[in-house]
Amino acid sequence: MVFAPKFLLSSVTEITPEFLQKYRICGLLLDLDNTLTTHNNPVPAEGVLDWIARMKRAGIRLMIVSNNSRVRVKPFSELLGIDFVPRGMKPMTFGFTKAMKRMGLTKRDTAVVGDQLFTDILGANIKGIRTIYVFPIQEEDGPFFRLKRKLEKPVLKGRAMTKTTGKEAEL
Repeated sequence: MVFAPKFLLSSVTEITPEFLQKYRICGLLLDLDNTLTTHNNPVPAEGVLDWIARMKRAGIRLMIVSNNSRVRVKPFSELLGIDFVPRGMKPMTFGFTKAMKRMGLTKRDTAVVGDQLFTDILGANIKGIRTIYVFPIQEEDGPFFRLKRKLEKPVLKGRAMTKTTGKEAEL
């Protein structure tokens, strides 16, 4: 299914270098809002700065691909010390293509990490990039987000992991 992620984890900080090595993943294309921090928050979520440092020490290449504007993404990416592609236009694949080119990676050695099936996961699956779905850091209040989350539930229902298990699940 084009909306289904390859892997399911509770949060981005549960992605380990060992997990990535097991699947020969050398680089991660990271969503921003509700993956690395809450919406419009200039501060990374708890544990994200340490996680970024761990990934860098392991030689994992990282880049943010966000649908947000440069004004939103640039200060956050500078704080993390990683590059970014703003206005990624997900689920279209332009942002992913641009990021992989800048990182010198192919879709075989890359994974997309995000919290939304209809943007992050769909776009990566269309491009043929492996996907890691992480549960949103915070539930959104707006009617648009509530509708999207409701539509995501059937895809995620019955999968091998729930938010509380904290274990990776290959789907």
